[in-house]
Amino acid sequence: MFLTISTTGTPERPATDLGYLLHKHPDKAQTFSTSHGTAQVFYPEASAERCTAALLLEVDPVALVRRGKGKGRGGAPDAALAQYVNDRPYAASSLLSVAMTTVFKSALNGVCRAMPERAGEPLPLRIEVPALPARGGAELVHKLFAPLGWTRVDAVAVPLDEQFPEWGDSRYVRLVLEGELRLADALRQLYVLLPVLDDAKHYWVAPDEVDKLLRAGEGWLAGHPEQKLITSRYLSRRWGLTRQAMERLELVRLAESDDLEVESVDNAVDETTDTEEKPVPLAERRREAILEALRAAGAARVLDLGCGQGQLVQALLKDVRFTEIVGVDVSMRALTVAARRLKLDRMGERQAGRITLRQGALTYTDKQLKGYDAAVLSEVVEHLDLPRLPALEYAVFGSARPRTVLVTTPNVEYNVRWETLPAGHVRHSDHRFEWTREEFRDWSGQVAARHGYTVEFVPVGPEDPEVGPPTQMAVFTMTTAQETTKEAKAA
Repeated sequence: MFLTISTTGTPERPATDLGYLLHKHPDKAQTFSTSHGTAQVFYPEASAERCTAALLLEVDPVALVRRGKGKGRGGAPDAALAQYVNDRPYAASSLLSVAMTTVFKSALNGVCRAMPERAGEPLPLRIEVPALPARGGAELVHKLFAPLGWTRVDAVAVPLDEQFPEWGDSRYVRLVLEGELRLADALRQLYVLLPVLDDAKHYWVAPDEVDKLLRAGEGWLAGHPEQKLITSRYLSRRWGLTRQAMERLELVRLAESDDLEVESVDNAVDETTDTEEKPVPLAERRREAILEALRAAGAARVLDLGCGQGQLVQALLKDVRFTEIVGVDVSMRALTVAARRLKLDRMGERQAGRITLRQGALTYTDKQLKGYDAAVLSEVVEHLDLPRLPALEYAVFGSARPRTVLVTTPNVEYNVRWETLPAGHVRHSDHRFEWTREEFRDWSGQVAARHGYTVEFVPVGPEDPEVGPPTQMAVFTMTTAQETTKEAKAA
């Protein structure tokens, strides 16, 4: 099976930079062993104007049978023969995807120490796959690749026999993609979509395939119109894994769509004329309340869990008493926006050393989040389905266990004060629920009791005598006994 990647260039930015990005020298032909055969990388052309890298995978059919899902299975003689006589050595499939992870590992991760700036830039790319199985035909190929930024998606059906056109077309297409994309993005799309189009994998799909899918799908899968089909086929229609992946992708989508709509509702508290003093936006009041609580707690190392586009991280950075700030979000797109907002690429080394932006799902434990003074969950909990809250609770209070945890969430009782919000509607279309003050206190009290914290409640925004404040904040503080135990374990 065969794949080519081409790009064009100029004398100042030669096309042969492709060799640096792929970590494969254009003047050499290189060979790599894979679990199912031999992969070779060579360059049919390499000049400043145009460069093409080719990946040729020669599959050993016997090794495929011995190591594949069908190992040890019985069956009819024709079925046994089909294990050895098939299209696997010739048509692009999950075998080629796995070979790409072996041969182009650094390029898939967007890493290039020699030219880091080139790795982050879009390149004029042309990718060709001469024989690609496509269950769904050329139409499905277009549906999968067209939303991903390619300006040209050609999927020409391969006839069963050119001498007998009346026999019709085979299930194979010749694929040509053209467009300006980052090389890493293009490779990740191919890694996922080649086996999706083939609708078959040569190996058993284990639970870690969900993580592989989400890593390769960062930045494009959560918003793809064919997300469900891609996820189901990639995971070999294993329903439990598909459901888990879809839930995590939904969290990504929620994080990416959250800030703008929330801000627009929060800032609509009052209408003022030009001569009146404009009210402080609720989002700003919320950040100030969080900062005040963190200062009162004496926190220096702070986690912003669900940091979104970095508004709170930016506010924390302005106060020198916060020596380490970690923003965590499930959305790589939101983290990219946060990095631009903070101007990380132009920030001084000392200042940049205070900030870390990390991708992660808040419903999963992460050892790297342990040991911090405080964690903030600002307008996060209401975006989760209620059955997912225990997972978030354990990840933060049971595993990470910061000394202080701040949780802010809308007070649904206050919604009646917004004329622009229809009765019975939540403030954001992606909110799964909004709590009354009593419901929030009940949940917070139970969480505190289960994990050894005390909890106090702070109103945020103008407090109405009947319906309370627009935002409610819970301040969780680890009890002295729990803190002593934690320090003893750390020692």
